[in-house]
Amino acid sequence: MKLVTFKKNNSLFLGIRMDIGILDVYEASKYYSIKDVPSSVNETILGNVQAKEKLQKLIDIVKDSGSSMFILHEEDIQYAPCVPEPGKIVGVGLNYRKHVEESKMPFPENPVLFSKFSNAIASHQQTIILPHNSNKVDYEAELVIVIGKQAKRVTLENARDHVFGYCIVNELTARDLQFQSSQWLLGKSCDGFSPIGPYLVTSDDIDNPNQLQIKTYLNGELRQCSNTSDMIFSIEEIVSFVSDHMTLEAGDIILTGTPEGVILGYPEEKQIWISDGDRVEVQIEKLGCLVNDFVQGS
Repeated sequence: MKLVTFKKNNSLFLGIRMDIGILDVYEASKYYSIKDVPSSVNETILGNVQAKEKLQKLIDIVKDSGSSMFILHEEDIQYAPCVPEPGKIVGVGLNYRKHVEESKMPFPENPVLFSKFSNAIASHQQTIILPHNSNKVDYEAELVIVIGKQAKRVTLENARDHVFGYCIVNELTARDLQFQSSQWLLGKSCDGFSPIGPYLVTSDDIDNPNQLQIKTYLNGELRQCSNTSDMIFSIEEIVSFVSDHMTLEAGDIILTGTPEGVILGYPEEKQIWISDGDRVEVQIEKLGCLVNDFVQGS
């Protein structure tokens, strides 16, 4: 199931991507008098199995009716972040073998963790304002884990039981700010530096998150082309490791690292950073395509 959050009349609404477009869950459930249908992504995550069953019932009714009156065209909707209000935002650095090699850094013995703040969350098709105090903004295509239920010291075998679903993030980084100190916070948490979406795909639709193709295009030029199989630490290892050090709650998200091909990995004379007017597209197999344009801030 592909969940969407969209804006309408200054409010956020839940949608489901179907073959014919985006189903407006609120309008359809009201029309067909289906009770207790979740009205937001957060309600769906918290409701988990029961919430998904209600949504599937609604999908089946709409399909059987043959009606398209509650179907929205994707080009007509205004996207919001697919997880509008994540709890914790945990980043994993240096998690792809070839990216570690291009960064000329040692392979980590454990997942390298950092945090981001909610101001960094942005949406598919949102224009990202480049910070006035950075000249070296880089793209980072990443798979996101969305936690579905509390996870505390979970085993590798049980780790994926705690995952609600997955989405795409462009985990933007201002390299000149990132390395101003030993902590990466400044370079990672500028406003809008984590656009996520367009869809939150439930885990039952992803057979193996450790085997997904991932690509990044800058102004139509392929820059990153890899697979999550190149991750040093798998989805299971990441969830288990993080939950061994902090309790993960439903709605928390984990950004799992980026593959090779970032601008930082180019020879210095070829490092042309994201600038005004650029467009970045991030594709992950089965999760869609996240698109963002960039303008220079003042």
